[in-house]
Amino acid sequence: MSAPARELARQIASPTVEQGREDLNQWERSQPANFYETDRHLQNLLAMLWDKERFRQNTERLSKFGSDAKIIDWAARADNQPENLPRLNRYSVMGERTEDVEFSIHHGTAGRLIYNSGVMSVYAEPENNLLAMALFYLSSYNGEAGHNCPVSCTAGIIKTLQHAGNEELKAKFLPHLLNPGLSHHYHGAQFLTEVQGGSDVGANVCTATLLDPKENKWLINGEKWFCSNATAGLILMTARPEGSPAGTKGLGLFLVPRLLDDDSLNGIYIRRLKDKLGTKSMATAEMDFKDAIGYQIGEAGTGFQHAMDFVINTSRLYNAVGSAGAARRAYVVAWTYAQHRQAFGTPIKTFPLIQQVLAEMKVETAAITSGSLYLAHLRDEIEAGRADETAKQFFRLIVNLNKYRSSISATDVIRKGIEVLGGNGAMENFSVLPRLLRDSVVFEAWEGAHGTLIAQSVRDCQRHQLHLACGEHLKQMFASLGNETAKARGLAKLEELLGEFETVLALDEFSAGVAFRELADKLVYLFYAARLAVEAEHSNDAETATIAEWLWQNRVERSANKTSKTYLQQISEISSTI
Repeated sequence: MSAPARELARQIASPTVEQGREDLNQWERSQPANFYETDRHLQNLLAMLWDKERFRQNTERLSKFGSDAKIIDWAARADNQPENLPRLNRYSVMGERTEDVEFSIHHGTAGRLIYNSGVMSVYAEPENNLLAMALFYLSSYNGEAGHNCPVSCTAGIIKTLQHAGNEELKAKFLPHLLNPGLSHHYHGAQFLTEVQGGSDVGANVCTATLLDPKENKWLINGEKWFCSNATAGLILMTARPEGSPAGTKGLGLFLVPRLLDDDSLNGIYIRRLKDKLGTKSMATAEMDFKDAIGYQIGEAGTGFQHAMDFVINTSRLYNAVGSAGAARRAYVVAWTYAQHRQAFGTPIKTFPLIQQVLAEMKVETAAITSGSLYLAHLRDEIEAGRADETAKQFFRLIVNLNKYRSSISATDVIRKGIEVLGGNGAMENFSVLPRLLRDSVVFEAWEGAHGTLIAQSVRDCQRHQLHLACGEHLKQMFASLGNETAKARGLAKLEELLGEFETVLALDEFSAGVAFRELADKLVYLFYAARLAVEAEHSNDAETATIAEWLWQNRVERSANKTSKTYLQQISEISSTI
């Protein structure tokens, strides 16, 4: 622009316009440089769940990755531009079939930082579920970012091999899966769904034919419908051995490497890439298997159960933690915006309606974060052999209901963040929020849609009485509180809720399923309230206590008087800090 044109533009631009643009620039500059150091709730939560020495040992790693996650943010933004999305590249320059997917340079930048954090390699040592999930939570400030789904899938394969694999398979594949370097790392994938089955995995027809009993080699044939991380180095998939019975009991679980030992393609072909609503920088495909070499994990008839125990439950926990991280990022974006955006001559943070939205975002985020990371801690206790049977049954039920509730809450929090930003919130090039929203909708569908999770929970409660174990575990949480009022009302609400469960579960499975969803929300929010109350007492933190009280009144009791001075004071206090 010439000097006269710049002068004319300066004369036309009013001070109000210039100030408005500067306010937005200040907002952008105010974004945290380190996602861990500015997340006080995460720090307090980890300090409670770990002993002092463990917390001290992990702080440096978490802080470094909190800084690196900000770099991942920029790489993920670039990677999600339309021109940089994954592209199917089926042949080499020599015309050889490679079935490859081409990614942008930004994809590699994000991947190197994520894997170098140790998010997978920490599983080489026992009792590191909570550390892995804390790292994943920080990575999820950026949504799926092209890599977080593969991280979850890889963790599922590691868990399966560690707990159900034979020594030969462990020696062959675990070193690659646990390698922290991106270039030498086997990315994992889990292919369960087939076009005719969806959530009905028992309808799967992909076949496995025994090729070499001595080397446990099988030939895999068939197709899979949802194959995320399409070019993964190692695939964990279900297939039905010849002669096996119908339904889930006849399914086997197989490890299928993408390349054979001589680096040739292992009979795996990409039919096409999926065009998804979200998680666009991570390639999801439809795949064909034609005499692909696979290795069975576990004995005949155990495939589906191993898939549930080590693959699906792992993914559902990752999904919940990822939802919590994305929700936290939405709150940070909205909160900082409210500090800088002016309306009617004052920052919008002063408006009660903005304070209410921010408070709701912060409480929901704190709740799903506390619940999800507690489950990661509980999984450490289970794997270490310190958890009793009641705790194990509690985990079995709540890991499903927490995935259901956390994914819904995250979508709601992100949508509220867009509301705070107004028209700017809908602009793809203005903030991360539109991408987070799209990713969150995909998170709701992945690893069990809401109806699937509710139906499974109904069956588990009717057949195995898991709600009673869940009630006993929650009873222990409330009984541990020093605040007698909080203890008494928590135990009373729990008793009331268990009575409702007995009434609903006495119905037939279909009728119970319809009524169960409301009970599921009540149970999960009671779990969140218990965890936040325990945290508030442990850290002696007034803000966490206020958050716990707000959650109790607005989500558990649903009795808050929103016209009272107490309610207005609560939302003002909760929304006053990042």
